[in-house]
This record gives sequence, C-alpha cells and structure tokens, in this order.
Amino acid sequence: MEMPLYGGGTTTSSDQTSLHPAPSMVLSGEADGDYPPVLGYEDAKHICYIESSKLWAIAGPIAFNILCNYGINSFTNIFVGHIGTVELSAVAISLSVIANFSFGFLLGMGSALETLCGQAFGAGQVDMLGVYMQRSWIILTVACFCILPLYIFSTPILKLLGQRHDIAELAGKFSLQVIPQMFSLAINFPTQKFLQAQSRVGILAWVGFVALIIHIGVLYLFIKVFGWGTAGAAAAYDVSAWGVALAQVAYIVVCCKDGWKGLSWLAFKEIWPFVRLSIASAVMLCLEIWYFMTIIVLTGHLDNPVMAVGSLSIW
Repeated sequence: MEMPLYGGGTTTSSDQTSLHPAPSMVLSGEADGDYPPVLGYEDAKHICYIESSKLWAIAGPIAFNILCNYGINSFTNIFVGHIGTVELSAVAISLSVIANFSFGFLLGMGSALETLCGQAFGAGQVDMLGVYMQRSWIILTVACFCILPLYIFSTPILKLLGQRHDIAELAGKFSLQVIPQMFSLAINFPTQKFLQAQSRVGILAWVGFVALIIHIGVLYLFIKVFGWGTAGAAAAYDVSAWGVALAQVAYIVVCCKDGWKGLSWLAFKEIWPFVRLSIASAVMLCLEIWYFMTIIVLTGHLDNPVMAVGSLSIW
C-alpha cells in the first residue's frame, strides 16, 4: 500500500526530500550553470529576477550610451536651430541623410566584430580580441575612404534628390566639415564591440555621458560665444566624436591588458574573410537604419521643406 503524502502515515525526512526537492540554489541565486527544475511560482519569479538583473547590468549601460549618442545629434540640431531655419534644415539633412548613411554602413561593418569577439572570448582566446579589433579598424577605415565621395559630392547628390538648392548647398558644406566625424566611427565601433564582448559596458555609459555634457558646452562656446554658426556646430560634432573614440581606445590600452597586447601584424592576415563577414553584417543592419534617411529625403519635397525638415529633425 502506498504511503500517503500528507497525514495518515509517517514519512522520513529523506522521503520528504525526494518527494519535494527544495531548489536551494534557485532560491539563493548561487546556481553555477543551469538552474534546478522550477517547482513553483516563487522559484520562477526569483529566477526571472536574477536573469533580468544580469540582463540589465549589460543592456542598461549600452542603452544609455546609445541615448547619449543620439543626444549629441539632437543637441547639435537644437543649437543650430537658434541660428536659422534654413541652417537647421541643412544640418538636419546632412546628419540624417549623408551622415546617417555612413553611420549605418559602418555600424553594420563593425557588427561583424560581435560574432568574432564573442567566439574568441567564449573560447578563452582573449588575446585575439585585440587582433580582431585592429583588423576591423583597418577595414572600416578603408570603408570610410570608399564613402568619402558621398560627402564630397553631397551638394549635387542632394540637388539630384530634389532638395531645395539653398538647403542642398549649405548641407553639402556642412557634410564636408563633418568628414572627421565619419573617420572617428572607424575607431569607435570596433572598440565598442571589443568592450561589449567582455561585458565592460559601464565605461561606454560613462564615456557617452561625459561626451554629451562636453558636447553641449562646446556647442555653446563655438556657436553662442565665438559665433561660428554651422561651422562651429560641425567642429563641436567632430571634437565630440573623436573624444569618444580616443577615450575608449585609452581605456582599452590601460585597463584591458588581457585583450590588448599592442599593435600586431596579425591584423593584416585573413582580411578578405573578415571583409565578407563585415559586408554581410552591414547589409542586414543598413536597411533598418536607412529608413529614416528616406523619410527626410521625401520630406524635402513638401511645399515648405524648410519648416518640414526642421520640424522632423527636432522630432
């Protein structure tokens, strides 16, 4: 006759343990590897809390860094909006069409590093992270030179796309002035992926926050104090972009001794497979980012493009 679970019989502590295992590791959060079977709502809630905390510890700083990067663009538009409506529309088109095109392409190219750095870090080959990062620097720098004609000939390109001539002229001038910012992305994106692969994301948040604060101050200095107009906005944009890139490199050189072993000739080996992986990553990501560029271009065909593009840039 089977022994009842509750009442009507005597059970030993060992029987109770086998019938009702207590997931002590789940409740304490000290599980190493997979969690024991979840036997109740409290266990599920506790595991959800543990995993959510781990996720936010990584995703939170990355999200904050992205917000700071968008803040740099937004405050650039805000300060230029105090110069004039035509200037605002021109800068908005330059940042949203020309710069956004290169941003999407280079970010996609740099995203190939996520796969390789993640594999190397997971396999314990941390020293290869620095080699992969340098290889990505080389490829993205070459890609910048390939994109350079887009900046140089941005005025006729924008006119060809139907933008108003005075806006296209000023946007083309601004695009030439922010060419240094494009080259900073060739350093910025690989260093970001290098740090993210090792979950060193706190530094990204701090660098982004400090860069945003400094960018606002530099914008005020160049536009309000020196009166440099859109040229001052472009200069502030370049300074902030290179400040972020160099700050991340400095952190890697000083604090990431395991992954950074100095410059290496290995970065020049197996370039072509890396290029193919980078291009594949770029194609997947570009279509997602470039849609806003299309909206800005179409907005330039409205009856009042100055007001429409300026309003959309602030939005």
